[in-house]
Amino acid sequence: MQSDARGVRRLAVLLSVGGLIGLSAAAVLLVEKIALLEDPTYIPSCSINPILSCGSVMKTSQAEAFGFPNPIIGIIGFAVVTTTGMALLAGAQLKRWYWIGLQAGATFGIGFVHWLIFQSLYRIDALCPYCMVVWLVTIPLFLYVTIHNLRTATRLPGPVARVVTTAADYHGVVLTVWYLAITGLIAQRFWDYWQTLLP
Repeated sequence: MQSDARGVRRLAVLLSVGGLIGLSAAAVLLVEKIALLEDPTYIPSCSINPILSCGSVMKTSQAEAFGFPNPIIGIIGFAVVTTTGMALLAGAQLKRWYWIGLQAGATFGIGFVHWLIFQSLYRIDALCPYCMVVWLVTIPLFLYVTIHNLRTATRLPGPVARVVTTAADYHGVVLTVWYLAITGLIAQRFWDYWQTLLP
């Protein structure tokens, strides 16, 4: 199944815009992390209340899952994504191996993001607003890169092809349900606190 030029262009726009948003969030997080390292009493700009608190998240071991600040991964990854989108908008024809590499990065990203979501909700007990921006953009980036790669695959088993076609046809529903599931988990986990904000 070959995706049409319009589909590739839409994906290029998503990669460019989503990559820039993710890159901006990761860059701000890194700046805030450096400020916190320089001054342990520093309060990050995204520390709003006991739940929405970047500072609480940044001080944990999960914020340096590989021995260095997580935002460095985001800066590298989103820079690649943004560059890919811009290249496609300029008319570049990317080789299959490049798309496979992008898929590997997107798959790592979505797995890492969901690990961080779990850690934030059930281990750290705090949410980082800038991190949540990264969550928001990583999900559609993974979804649409995956759909593109599967749709352009030369051969897919019949059942897999049908699932891919359905996911592509109802991509908005898939994305909405995904977001709603995460929103529901956040609401449930911190419900006691949200209730205190109600009049």
